[in-house]
Amino acid sequence: MTSASLHPATGPGRRTVVAAAGAAGLAAALTACGSGDDSSDTGSGSDGSTGSTQNGGSAAGGTAAGGTALAKTADIPEGGGKIFKDQGVVVTQPTAGTYKAFSAKCTHRGCSVGSVADGVILCPCHNSEFSAADGSVKKGPATQALPAAKITVSGDEIKLA
Repeated sequence: MTSASLHPATGPGRRTVVAAAGAAGLAAALTACGSGDDSSDTGSGSDGSTGSTQNGGSAAGGTAAGGTALAKTADIPEGGGKIFKDQGVVVTQPTAGTYKAFSAKCTHRGCSVGSVADGVILCPCHNSEFSAADGSVKKGPATQALPAAKITVSGDEIKLA
């Protein structure tokens, strides 16, 4: 008659396995629903707005003193806007000469917004709509406004601050 060992083979305990699974799930949730975007710092103003009445030529790129040049004011249509995926921002012109910037990451599931027209920033993933004037939610499922991003308008140039 052979008796089985009373001590099972050593390995990770049940608590260790459960804790590791919980940590992995939390990491996945935070990655999918991250609230920040490293490339779009929020500014001190609550709406990220800067006014200008000048118009100019084509889009600019690269880094200049005072921030990353995004575009010329003429590149941002009145009532619409332009999405800068590499910088993670969307710049709008809700009224003539008024420019605003917001994070291009939808607050619902983190998708990149897809278009701006008729005063609305649209996320193509679940059709959330945001105001081009202040980033507020116009239609869900998103429940939080797009965070403002700080821009500066100097002459006909729009820069990410």
